[in-house]
Amino acid sequence: MSYYVGLDVSVKLTAICIIDDAGNAVMERVVASDPDDIGRCIEEFDGEIGRIGLEAAPLAPWLFGGLAERGLPVVCIEVRQMKAFAKASPINDARLIAQAMRTESWPRKFGQ
Repeated sequence: MSYYVGLDVSVKLTAICIIDDAGNAVMERVVASDPDDIGRCIEEFDGEIGRIGLEAAPLAPWLFGGLAERGLPVVCIEVRQMKAFAKASPINDARLIAQAMRTESWPRKFGQ
């Protein structure tokens, strides 16, 4: 079974949501907005990560690079396109991004 990760990044903190193939949240955490802290949290999860998504924003290149260097399957998605996906959903941003990773319903910015 693959798991999908959504990252809702702010300047100081990042919300992490991991969902399973059925779209059920299996882990939600908040860590510092640092690629090492985010990477460590994801790597501690016991399951195969299929994809990690974060929105294109000022910290995205730094976080993307740090997570990619760890060998994690990270992609960056356009904020405008996620807004259209979000209008149909009442869930939080990290879970919404994880759902987009699971369903592959996002336009790709950079990454896989």
